[in-house]
Amino acid sequence: MATRPDYRMPGAPSTSPDLPSAVPETDPDFTDFAAAMAAEEAALAAGGDFEHQLEDAEQAHLAGDGEVLRGEVLKVNPKEVIVDVGQKSEGVVPIEQLTGPDGQVTVQKGDVIEVMVERGGLTPEGFLVLSHKRARAARAWDTLEQAERDHTVIIGRVVSRTRGGVLVDVGAEAFMPTSHLDVRPVHSVDPWLGQEIPVRVIKINRRRGNLVVSRRLAVEEEYNARKAAALEVLAEGAVVTGVVKNLTDYGAFVDLGGIDGLLHVSDISHGRVGHPSELLNPGESITVKVLKYDREKQRISLGIKQLAPDPWDSIHERYPLGDRIIGRVVSITDYGAFVEIEAGVEGLIHISEMTWSRRLKHPSKVVRVNDQVEAVVLEIKPQERRVSLGIKQLEADPWTTVAERYSIGSVVEGRVRKLTDFGAFIEIEEGIDGLVHISDFSWTKRIKHPSEIVRKGQQVQAVILGIDTDGRRLSLGVKQLQPDAWESFFHEHMVNDIVVGRVKRAAQFGVFVELLPGVEGLCHNSEIPGAGDRRQTGDMPLELGSEYSFKIIRMSENEKRIGLSLAAAADEQERARLRGYQREAAAATSGMDQAFHSTPGLDDGEGQ
Repeated sequence: MATRPDYRMPGAPSTSPDLPSAVPETDPDFTDFAAAMAAEEAALAAGGDFEHQLEDAEQAHLAGDGEVLRGEVLKVNPKEVIVDVGQKSEGVVPIEQLTGPDGQVTVQKGDVIEVMVERGGLTPEGFLVLSHKRARAARAWDTLEQAERDHTVIIGRVVSRTRGGVLVDVGAEAFMPTSHLDVRPVHSVDPWLGQEIPVRVIKINRRRGNLVVSRRLAVEEEYNARKAAALEVLAEGAVVTGVVKNLTDYGAFVDLGGIDGLLHVSDISHGRVGHPSELLNPGESITVKVLKYDREKQRISLGIKQLAPDPWDSIHERYPLGDRIIGRVVSITDYGAFVEIEAGVEGLIHISEMTWSRRLKHPSKVVRVNDQVEAVVLEIKPQERRVSLGIKQLEADPWTTVAERYSIGSVVEGRVRKLTDFGAFIEIEEGIDGLVHISDFSWTKRIKHPSEIVRKGQQVQAVILGIDTDGRRLSLGVKQLQPDAWESFFHEHMVNDIVVGRVKRAAQFGVFVELLPGVEGLCHNSEIPGAGDRRQTGDMPLELGSEYSFKIIRMSENEKRIGLSLAAAADEQERARLRGYQREAAAATSGMDQAFHSTPGLDDGEGQ
C-alpha cells in the first residue's frame, strides 16, 4: 500500500476532512484520482474554487472517458442536442452528428442514443461534451471485425468520392477502390454517390483506423449465378425484360440479369429520338427484343421498336400521292424542313418546294421548329424511308397562266434578283423570274458582266423575248427598249455611199472605223493607199482617232458587217471634183456662147 500525499498548500491549515492514509497502487482509478488531486492543488495555488474543480474532475471521471454510454434526448436545439447520461451534468452532442443525408435531424425528445464523453471535460456552460459519432464507430468496429472474420455482407452508404475510389459509411468510414465497386469496369463513380450498397470487409486495422470494403466481392457470387441463368435463355428474337442501367449519347445499357445488352438509340423508337433520356430513365424496367447475340464475345444488341409494326410497311395506303397532311416541324436545315407526320414517319419539305418564288434564302423564313404545317405528299420511297412534301402546291402555280398574262414583245418591270456571269435574273412577279442574257443589255457596248449595267435589287424594265411554260423560262431583253443602231444604219445606207468615220483601232489586215456609236466597219489594207509598204516600214497609214471619208463597198445585215474603202472614196471624191470642174467649164462655155450671140452685128460678120 502506498501513502497518499498531502494535497494541502504549504503552510495552509488543514480544513478538509481526513482522507484515507493510503490507497492501493493497483487501484484502476488511482491515476485519474491523482490527476484530479493535482488539478485541485493547482486551483488552490491560483486561488480557484477547489470544490468546483473537484466536482468537474469527479464528473469527468464518473462519465468514463472511452466508455459507451446510453442517454436520453432531453432537448433538440439548432446547433446541439442535450442528452441525459445519468451523470451530475447533462451532455451535448453537435447537431451535425445526428443529421441525416437529407439534412433532417434523426432524433427527437425522449429518444435513447449511445454516446461517448469527449476528452476535454465540460463546455463553458457546464455540459459534458459528448460524441454520438465516436460511440457509433466504437460499436461498429466490433461488428466490422466480426464481419471480417465471418465473411458476412453488411450494408453501407457511399458518401463521397476520393482518390482511387469512394468513401463508404458502414458505421465507420471505410475506403473502397473503384475496381471493387462493381463486377464490371466503372467509368464514373457519380451514379453511386448516396446509394446504399452491400459490401464485405476485406481489410481492417482498428488500432490505426484503417478499413477497406468491397462491393464486388459481396455481389460477385449472386451476379455470376444470375448471369449464367440469363445466358441459358438468351437467343436472337427472344423478348426479355431488363432494367435500364445507364444512358449514353448513343443508346442505353440494359441489365438482363447478370449480363448487359446495348439498346442503340436508333432501335428505341420508329420516331425521332435525339437522346435516350427522352424516353428512358435509369432504373426503369423495360421489355426488349434480342436482335443479335454473340455468345463468344457475350455481346447483345437489343431493340424496342422491333416489338411494334414498322409504319413504313403500309405508308402508301395511309398517305396517297397528292394527299394533304398536317404534321409538326421537328428540325430545320439549310436545304429544308423535316416534318413528323406520325410517330416513326418524317417527311422533308425541300426549300424549293416551300414557295413558287426562287428568292427564298433559308427555310426558317417560312417555318419554325414545332410549327404545325399543312403540306402535300409529292413522293414516297418506303425502301429509302423518305417522304417528299411540298407547301407551295397548296397554291396555284403562276407558270400555268403566264402565257395568258404576258405576250412576246410586251414591256415588263421587275427587280434584279440575281447576277451571274451570263446574265441577270429579274423577278417580274412572285414566283416568275426572267433572264436577261448578257448579250441583250446593249446594242453597242461589249458587256463583260451584267454588273456594268444593273445592280442587285434595282428596278428595271425589259422586253419579253420568249416564253417557255414547260421549261419555266422567260427570256427578257433590255436593249430591245431602244432601236438597234445597226438596223438603223442598214436602213439609211447602201453600197457605194460615202460615209465619214473615226479610226478606232488597227489590225494586221486593216483598221476598224466607227461610223456610229456601236457601229463599226472594216477598211482592209487593200483599200488603203500606201498600206502595201506598211509591213516593211511599220508605219500606220491612218492616224487613230482621226476622221476620214470611206466608201461602203460591202454590207451584210445578218452578220452585221460593213466593208469600207478609203481608196474608192478618194477616187469618188476625185471624180466628183472632176465632174465639178466639168460642170463649171460647161457653165462657163455656155455663158460665153450666150454673150456672143447677144452682141449686135456679130451675126452679120460686121466685126470681120
